[in-house]
Amino acid sequence: MQKKPLEYYSDPLPGVDYSELHGKLIVIEGPDAVGRSTQITRLRSWLEHEGHAVLVTGMSRSALAGKGIQQAKEGNTFGPLTMTLFYATDFADRLENEIIPALRAGFVVLTDRYIFSLMARAIARGADRDWIEKVAGFALVPHAIYYLRADVQDLVSRVVVGRGAFDYWESGMDMRFGNDMYESFVRYQTRILRALDNMAERYGFRFIDASRPPDVIFKDLQASISDLFEPAQPRIASGPLL
Repeated sequence: MQKKPLEYYSDPLPGVDYSELHGKLIVIEGPDAVGRSTQITRLRSWLEHEGHAVLVTGMSRSALAGKGIQQAKEGNTFGPLTMTLFYATDFADRLENEIIPALRAGFVVLTDRYIFSLMARAIARGADRDWIEKVAGFALVPHAIYYLRADVQDLVSRVVVGRGAFDYWESGMDMRFGNDMYESFVRYQTRILRALDNMAERYGFRFIDASRPPDVIFKDLQASISDLFEPAQPRIASGPLL
């Protein structure tokens, strides 16, 4: 059965009030270095200019787990299972204490990644797909999921030009997918893309070609998101008036 926006995918978090949610939940998904943060910054400014209250959130930003995740990443001490459960805890805390209260207050919630990146990272590291979907099943169904999609070589170019170096975790070096960071990045991000591609139809991703210039991508997002706020048009009777 197709889930409606702001229903939960499976079982809700215990003790959390999911009622009376009036806002919009918009997800920007995609692999590392694809340009999600750039688009979210622009979308927030545009939405606020349009008169909407906006909350921006994203992975590893929770008060409960965010700092611990960063400390563990700095020491490269994560195992695959620990990483997955740590990020799931981070998401659960943000859902209960940030996302749901903001939606109840009528905010637009823009989230930089959602449960889909959490699941894709776990699957890329060998986790069972059914298990990780059950773990993340307490998530709310978004109003829209925009999947910024670019090929791996495009991602490589962005890392080299924009940052000048590969990141340990974005390269999947904890699993040693390759002999060096470049090779591991290519193989790991290929796995991430495959996992996200496989989720697209089931979860209703809206594909956005992220190989294009940022301005073009933003206009596409802007046009699509505008439709989420359009009032329903009255139906015009097709028969004779009585």
